[in-house]
Amino acid sequence: MASRGRQRISVCDIVVTAGQESFRSITRSYYRGAAGALLVYDITRRDTFNHLTTWLEDARQHSNSNMVIMLIGNKSDLESRREVKKEEGEAFAREHGLIFMETSAKTASNVEEAFINTAKEIYEKIQEGVFDINNEANGIKIGPQHAATNSTMGGSQGGQQAGGGCC
Repeated sequence: MASRGRQRISVCDIVVTAGQESFRSITRSYYRGAAGALLVYDITRRDTFNHLTTWLEDARQHSNSNMVIMLIGNKSDLESRREVKKEEGEAFAREHGLIFMETSAKTASNVEEAFINTAKEIYEKIQEGVFDINNEANGIKIGPQHAATNSTMGGSQGGQQAGGGCC
């Protein structure tokens, strides 16, 4: 979440796809109205990496063309069982214009950072005018605070503020 003067901007719609074919039909509807997506594969299962192209095509076909997409190689705590090299993930991300990071949901390594980095990229697109903050179809919602003319990014002071929130 970013502060914009006295406005609070919540990036509520970040889609997380886990690369499982059984979820494919329902995740398509989640892409609509999303400002960002985390595309996750399992570094210990080559098949999840091999399906990335299909998942990425789905995301791009069913979303705003400006949606921020982060590619995440999960289970970095299982280095001894790795089937997908970090360099492969980096190369895929570079080739497709994605942000890349490896995480471990088990140890929480880089999990929060993945969401924060995605939100920062979305915020930069807001600052550049790519996303219209007045159009909630972009997956961005302005909190109930009074409108301000300044658009500086400040940290949220003390976490959630009364009267605001996400989603």
